[in-house]
Amino acid sequence: MIGIIDYGMGNLHSVSKALERLEYPYFISGNISELQKADGLLLPGVGSFRDGMTELEKADLIPFIQEWAQSGKPLLGICLGMQLLFEKSEENGTTRGLTLLKGSVEKLTGVSPTGERYKVPHMGWNELRYGKPDHPILAGVPKGHVYFVHSYAVRVSDETDLVAYADYHEQIPAVVTRDNVWGTQFHPEKSSTVGMAMLRNFAEQVEGEK
Repeated sequence: MIGIIDYGMGNLHSVSKALERLEYPYFISGNISELQKADGLLLPGVGSFRDGMTELEKADLIPFIQEWAQSGKPLLGICLGMQLLFEKSEENGTTRGLTLLKGSVEKLTGVSPTGERYKVPHMGWNELRYGKPDHPILAGVPKGHVYFVHSYAVRVSDETDLVAYADYHEQIPAVVTRDNVWGTQFHPEKSSTVGMAMLRNFAEQVEGEK
């Protein structure tokens, strides 16, 4: 059973509908005692990093999520949820994250390394490039495009955590993992065959925890 963490900032409808299409059981809750019954957790997110951490703190979910990850149980962060997995963000001033992965979240500059200007936010479909094609999150996932909506991106400190990226005038970390902690910057639930295949892989990891 997948527990979708409700902290007031998640794209709960689209994520839950995607799991329904995959026919994997789930529930939505912001209650720790309920979430503890899950076999894996999904942390969605839309909005600013600071607001996300504030809402998690209000619900006392920060230590719970940290302890969950440290216990070895599956955890997937999506979009803002992926960014929250990291150490800090510069959005609206420096804010400490969940510190489950090493790196920081920084605003897309709007200027490529060659001096070319580009639009921020990054919104639309971009092709994934696989750095670790043998990772379980990519098992059976076809090459293709996925859907991004973001103005900030992770700067990964440990390159071994980077599984896939997209080129949007610069390299955008798109899939990150460390052991049982997985994250996607894009929205897999809105990313057709490629994204749904990744969600299925996460669900299967959760099923394996039973």
